Amino acid sequence: MKTLLIADDAPIIRRIIRDAALADGWRIVDEAANGQEAVARYEQHRPDAVTLDLVMPDYDGLYALREIVGRYAEAKVIVVSSLNQKQVLTEAFQLGAADFVIKPFDRNRLLDTLRQVAR
Repeated sequence: MKTLLIADDAPIIRRIIRDAALADGWRIVDEAANGQEAVARYEQHRPDAVTLDLVMPDYDGLYALREIVGRYAEAKVIVVSSLNQKQVLTEAFQLGAADFVIKPFDRNRLLDTLRQVAR
């Protein structure tokens, strides 16, 4: 069973991702509401994949992406964000994001991306 860490400051988005992933057979190891929590929870659980929002309080998603992939090159991080700015997307990919899903997202698109990244 594949494991997933969900990092997003919006509880509703975490719930939507959690419900979709659980229905698809994933095990949710933890959730984080900011970038600092995402890094700590990644280190604690070492999940197969992470969904990561970019806009979060305290430490943002780019911070978390930089820290997670910088420490764990094998990390599979899917950016799930409403930011659709080319510069930010380019930076996320340069930092090691495996893929990007734009909010509001289609459930099937999210699940397809999770499955591809976790292979």
